[in-house]
Amino acid sequence: MKVCIAEKPSVAREIAEVLGAKNKMKGYIEGNGYQVTWTFGHLCTLKEPHEYTPEWKRWSLSSLPMIPPRFGIKLIDSPSYVEQFQVIEKLMQNAEMVINCGDAGQEGELIQRWVMQKAGVTCPVYRLWISSLTEEAIREGFQKLKEQESFNKLYEAGLSRAIGDWLLGMNATRLYTLKYGQNRQVLSIGRVQTPTLALIVNRQNEIANFTPEPYWELKTVYRNTTFSSTKGKFTDKTEGENFLTVVKEEDFEVTDTSEKKGKEYPPRLFDLTSLQVECNKKFAFSAEDTLKLIQSLYEKKVTTYPRVDTTFLSDDIYSKVPNTLKGMTDYAELTAPLLGKKLPKSKKVFDDTKVTDHHAIIPTGVRPNNLSENERKVYDLVARRFIAAFYPDCQISTTTVLGKVGKVEFKVTGKQILEPGWRVVFGAEQKDPDAEPSEEEGILPEFVKGERGPHEPILGEKWTQAPKPYTEATLLRAMETAGKLVDNDELRDALKENGIGRPSTRAAIIETLFKRNYVRKEKKNLIATPTGMELIGTIQEELLKSAELTGLWEKKLRQIEKGTYEARTFLEELKQLVYQIVSNVFSDTSARTITIQEAVEEKSAAEKGKKKTKSKPKEKPVKEETAPAETKPICPMCRKGSILRGKTAYGCSEYKNGCSFRLDYATYGEGLSDAQLIDILNKR
Repeated sequence: MKVCIAEKPSVAREIAEVLGAKNKMKGYIEGNGYQVTWTFGHLCTLKEPHEYTPEWKRWSLSSLPMIPPRFGIKLIDSPSYVEQFQVIEKLMQNAEMVINCGDAGQEGELIQRWVMQKAGVTCPVYRLWISSLTEEAIREGFQKLKEQESFNKLYEAGLSRAIGDWLLGMNATRLYTLKYGQNRQVLSIGRVQTPTLALIVNRQNEIANFTPEPYWELKTVYRNTTFSSTKGKFTDKTEGENFLTVVKEEDFEVTDTSEKKGKEYPPRLFDLTSLQVECNKKFAFSAEDTLKLIQSLYEKKVTTYPRVDTTFLSDDIYSKVPNTLKGMTDYAELTAPLLGKKLPKSKKVFDDTKVTDHHAIIPTGVRPNNLSENERKVYDLVARRFIAAFYPDCQISTTTVLGKVGKVEFKVTGKQILEPGWRVVFGAEQKDPDAEPSEEEGILPEFVKGERGPHEPILGEKWTQAPKPYTEATLLRAMETAGKLVDNDELRDALKENGIGRPSTRAAIIETLFKRNYVRKEKKNLIATPTGMELIGTIQEELLKSAELTGLWEKKLRQIEKGTYEARTFLEELKQLVYQIVSNVFSDTSARTITIQEAVEEKSAAEKGKKKTKSKPKEKPVKEETAPAETKPICPMCRKGSILRGKTAYGCSEYKNGCSFRLDYATYGEGLSDAQLIDILNKR
């Protein structure tokens, strides 16, 4: 028998259907020479400290740093996980071959490799690598199965990341908790989490320390058009008033007019980060909400694999585009002009050199039925971006008019859309609330060089503005570019190599900052709490809190994946860093402590209905720093009810109001804890 192992039951069912496996067994589906089984996301994890050395169970400064001579894995302690693993182990020990159908990415590779290692697989192993869950994609993937060895470097990168996070997280968290935490709360430190918090804290300090300063701008209105002085801003009011006096003396004269034709290209296709940014700006969705929504659209087969960091398509997708557009019947009015003719193949859309494992997020062409309102919003963004990519460029005309009053020069620029091109796909233009104000006017009147006339000069007082607090949208961009504020797409691509975190984990990092009560939300703004502020102020090791330096670690992990950097070297460097951090904190003789604040309940769109829990002071830190805050699992279907335990299945507390959500015990196992249920719900 050929054993296929998927990352979750829903994906296993899709694969089994395509393969012709129909017989449902306990923990797998069988038929047509295949046995299709599944995990529930992570079945295995790295061992806890005390499982290497019993003395490490007790939190003690004297036991730091904890560096095991060799890392090992274990099954997650859950009856349903153990039961499912026993099924997998038995199937694999009798298999003629195993096909890894895990999520096609670094974490998906790690999850399945650990399970196969634990199960003691000895037969040949192949990899299914697909970008969507449509029947066509699954069939094509099985016709082009790859050797597992082709993904060894991907696994090494994932393993290095997991071990690195363990080394830094376990040691630094215990170190700072015991040294500065007043024995009341775990002070969680993480390789990506801490520099992300530092970005927010540093911005908050910039705002707090900002002193507004006045400046003056000289403008003049001629023929109902506002011209700006080319002198720019005046920091000295007297200087500005002197110029104002001069320009009041004479008429305004037009010295030059020019018109330049140009084009605006369609917006880039979405990667995960840009989709999260757009959803936060347009709909105020959190990064976590957007990830769950686009993951759901992927599992419903209507969009492609979501956890990607490229905005390009590979060349082989070009031939499939007409069929995808044809399947988008809800957008027939927009796709009609594209069908039946040769589509443009722009290098701004198709570029094999910019695509690694997966291409940009696009529709699959499967009709989107039974979508929630929020899923529909996200799908609409993806669909319109995709359609717009094949429309003509927007043709514009930019007019520049120069003028002078005496020797003082003025300028105005106007932009006119000649041919809207791709803009028709998006309808009425919506202004970005975070965009900087533009000096451009709309359509200008016709001016003639040499014309003169009266004008109305104005010296306007303005004040310098403090930087804006981060929102989730701007924080995601800062994480992507290691803290550098970049608007240009090409430059952003270059900086992505050194970004902190991965597209698939950035949302979870932001959520962790909320759960740890390091950050809270004020409307859309992210504000560091006193605990978060003091934690960053206490950390002296720059590598723990520098986005730029942490970005270099991320770059090394990507190099491991590409085979250009040794995993052994990366881990040795990280071990040396841990020794250095412990030594530095031990040598701190100050009596500093960190304010511990009780968490304030945060009600986001995805969390309404969550019961409030109050944290109580503890005499001892919790067992491990990775333990999540105690929360109730929320129904992913209605987003209102909590999950109840029935006789044969888990269900939603809103069932009396029509919610039909259900997880069968037969598939998922009885007796799951709240934390295990949340883990499963997050991966559905």
